[in-house]
Amino acid sequence: MANPKFEVFQSKANNQFYYHLTASNGEKILSGEGYTSRQSCHDGIASVKINAPHDYRYMRRGATFNYTFNLVASNGEPIGRSENYTSEAGRENGIAAVKRDALGAAVVDIH
Repeated sequence: MANPKFEVFQSKANNQFYYHLTASNGEKILSGEGYTSRQSCHDGIASVKINAPHDYRYMRRGATFNYTFNLVASNGEPIGRSENYTSEAGRENGIAAVKRDALGAAVVDIH
């Protein structure tokens, strides 16, 4: 198993910077919004690391076979979004993985 990591990359389509948090099992568990600079993206990751341990920062959404969550900052703005899960239990496992992996995850810039 690999170590969890944040991967920062720049989109060729809009030149914005994004991150993915990849769990130790290689699954993508959280994605960030587009940022105008690499530094802003790193600041967003720092906010994820601060907020990830707190259950009340997760906004859960769900409908049959489409369960998701957003991680929100103290100002209520989303700082990360999940993949789609087919069950509520899957979504809760995703949240648990973010809580477990975010704080210690390395940040890797992909060029």
